[in-house]
Parts: sequence; structure tokens; C-alpha cells
Amino acid sequence: MNSPTQGRQPPAIGPPGSEVNSGTGLGADTKAKIGLQLRSMYGELVGQGVPDRFAEILRGLDDSPSGERNER
Repeated sequence: MNSPTQGRQPPAIGPPGSEVNSGTGLGADTKAKIGLQLRSMYGELVGQGVPDRFAEILRGLDDSPSGERNER
């Protein structure tokens, strides 16, 4: 039996004002306004960067050989 989503591609999402329809039914102006509001709400959070401890953990994951787990 086939799943209703089998063979479907995820909707394409383009920048505000592009011709790509994300399947949401929202116009380019509405998408742009939502984007601006999200950037104003979360811009400061994104600008804070990654805490040193998290960066250290991520570097450790990047440096470990593939398939090997670092357990503590």
C-alpha cells in the first residue's frame, strides 16, 4: 500500500518576492513581513552566538572519527 506522501517532493521555498510558491498560500508581502518580525524577535538571540561549552562539544564531535562515540 502506498503512503499518501510517497513520491511527493517537499514544497520549494524561495526568498521573499520570489516566484516560488511554498504551498502556504501566503503572498510574497506577507512572507516578507513575517520574516522581518521573526528577525526582529530573534535577531538578538542569534547574534549572541554559541556558548563556549557548546562550541567545545561540537568541536569534539567534529574531531572524533566517524562511527566512534565519545562517552563520559
